[in-house]
Amino acid sequence: MKCNLYYIILLLFCVNLSFAQEKSITQDSIYNLSELVFSNIDELEYKNAIEIATQIIAEGERQQSPYYTFIGYDLMGSINSEMKDTLQARLNHEKALKIVKDSKQDSILYWAYLSLGNVESDGKENYQKGIDYYKKSIELNSEGNELTKIAPLLNIAWTYLDENRADEALPYLLQAQKLYEKDTLYPRDIVDGETLFGRYHTQKGNYKLAEQAFLKVEEVIKIEKYSSIALEFYKHYGKLAELQGNYEKAYILLKEAKKLDDKKYERDKLREVQAANTRFNIKEYERTIKSARNEQIINDKLVEKSRDLRNIFILASIILLIALIAIFFAFKSRKKYIRRLHEKNNQLMVAKDDAERLSQLKTQFFSTVSHELRTPLYGVIGLASILLEDEDSKNKEDLKSLKFSADYLLALINDVLLLNKMDANGVTLEKTAYRLSSLTKSITRSFEFSLEQNNNKIHLHIDENLPDKQVGDYVRLSQILMNLIGNAIKFNEDGNIWVSIDLLEKTKEGLYKTKFTIKDDGIGIPTSKQKTIFEEFSQVENRNYNYQGTGLGLPIVKKLLALYDSKIVLESEMGKGSIFTFTINLEANVANENETVKSIGKESTAIHVFENVHILVVDDNRINQKITQKILEKRQFQCSLADDGEQAIALVKENTYDLILMDIHMPKVDGVQATKAIRTFNTEVPIVALTAVELDEMRATIMDSGMNDIILKPYDISQFLTTILRNLNKAFTKSRKAL
Repeated sequence: MKCNLYYIILLLFCVNLSFAQEKSITQDSIYNLSELVFSNIDELEYKNAIEIATQIIAEGERQQSPYYTFIGYDLMGSINSEMKDTLQARLNHEKALKIVKDSKQDSILYWAYLSLGNVESDGKENYQKGIDYYKKSIELNSEGNELTKIAPLLNIAWTYLDENRADEALPYLLQAQKLYEKDTLYPRDIVDGETLFGRYHTQKGNYKLAEQAFLKVEEVIKIEKYSSIALEFYKHYGKLAELQGNYEKAYILLKEAKKLDDKKYERDKLREVQAANTRFNIKEYERTIKSARNEQIINDKLVEKSRDLRNIFILASIILLIALIAIFFAFKSRKKYIRRLHEKNNQLMVAKDDAERLSQLKTQFFSTVSHELRTPLYGVIGLASILLEDEDSKNKEDLKSLKFSADYLLALINDVLLLNKMDANGVTLEKTAYRLSSLTKSITRSFEFSLEQNNNKIHLHIDENLPDKQVGDYVRLSQILMNLIGNAIKFNEDGNIWVSIDLLEKTKEGLYKTKFTIKDDGIGIPTSKQKTIFEEFSQVENRNYNYQGTGLGLPIVKKLLALYDSKIVLESEMGKGSIFTFTINLEANVANENETVKSIGKESTAIHVFENVHILVVDDNRINQKITQKILEKRQFQCSLADDGEQAIALVKENTYDLILMDIHMPKVDGVQATKAIRTFNTEVPIVALTAVELDEMRATIMDSGMNDIILKPYDISQFLTTILRNLNKAFTKSRKAL
């Protein structure tokens, strides 16, 4: 409902002198009744409001007071407007206007036009007529109390905003704001004004200013509880929240608006309103009949009774009709919500399919990148390793640098791929048998070139109480240790690195709670950087040193330790070095092991036991073929070469091989397809995957195809030979048992 209430209360004071002939006690009574009418409107108690307005009209007629009668009809028209009964509202306000004109009470004429403006502006067709009434009201009140101009000014702005004509509403809003900021008695002025400002800024796209205006309204509503204004507030504030994308808040606000709107049209309230209207119409009818035909009182009573029955029937019909309409709209609303739910579900399914497709493309991309980068690196590292075996080579230092650079690039590729998998929660811990001593020695041996470059020494200590044979994810453990040891070497020159592995306790579950400590006496890490270095691509900067790296090592360590439910602890001072510690549970390998080859001696030693072993190398890269062939032939193995899976199948059918080294990505027929084809006619020969693909994504596919083992390129020669010997031993043992 547009602004009206507080200006009526003001008028009751303003016109006090104009109606001095009225008794003061009656004026006080009318004032209280008027205030009570609007209080009932705010609480949606229309029945009580109509009864009170009827009482004021009756009192005005009894006292022959045009002023009181005017107030009664004006109030009745306002109630009708609130109930959306525009026709009845217009009739009552026009009757109120006629009373003012007939009594020549010009001091309240502007009030009557204000009320008519409220009626006309609520309709789309007659809103301009309503604005004309408001302007007429302002014109008639040009010399009156300036606070009484607030209502028509706000109502003009309200009407323009309803028609989405925000620019035309602004001047009236600003005029009203200047007035109601002076009016400290009635907070409703602020509520109406700021609500309209909120709507104005919403239409203009100034969401922040709109939010500020609505927040002012919310503070007042919490205290004053204006139900009718609250409905407008929640409705428009909810629309603002929806435009801002805050759908949860919008849902709460619009739900509150719907609750208030539903309350206005509850069936019980409508029944009471209709009954009160009926009583008012009957009293009007009785007064007319009494003045016209006193002699027909008995007939009037009979008519009244029949009319009562008819009204009861009409009321029952209306209630039934309302119930049917409510059911219809509820069903229609349900269908609408079901349709929207289906649309949202379809959108969700499309988004899910897109996410899965993108995830699959991402996995395929990283697998391809991994293969394409590791394949040439295999050639570089392999050739460097073969050339380094030549004791008479004059370029050993250059070859070491070449191999170190290739190893560094390989480590970088592995770090990036590992970080991507961890971000996608694609890394889990596996359980594989290994020896702790061999693992740590292999790790420290891999840093020989870096140690020599920086003139550092590494000191390794393993607690004697720890079992050497372990079972766990040695790959992840080695990645943690290599990153920490690599950092210690990189940030140290002419110094020492201490690696200590100490048993803390043996748990009830039989696990070994072990503390790993990596200590150095290098430059140290400033306190300000000790948290940020665990962030991706973050590094310690020092003017005296130039450290290469990507800043991925420590973030990877942190994320890998999270898989162990552990954390990295750092202690460091500038100039005094750093200490990195972490604690994890190690598990002893209690299973009996039949290790055929525990170690491979110097790589120049020939393996005479396998002199007659014939190995087929299947690889589409000629350089990689030659590297693998040279490594094997140097150890007295016989080698045959195949360029793709199709050629490998044909060779296996025609010849007998003791072992097959099978690449995965090849033209024509890839390694997986070739293995499946070979297994249809030969289930005995060991097939080992020799591949540069990303292992985590392909492990299951490779093993399911019928392969026996996997070697990841580029590989360490000793690990490469160990894997070959292990599979040859299994095959020979199996063949001897068969004999």
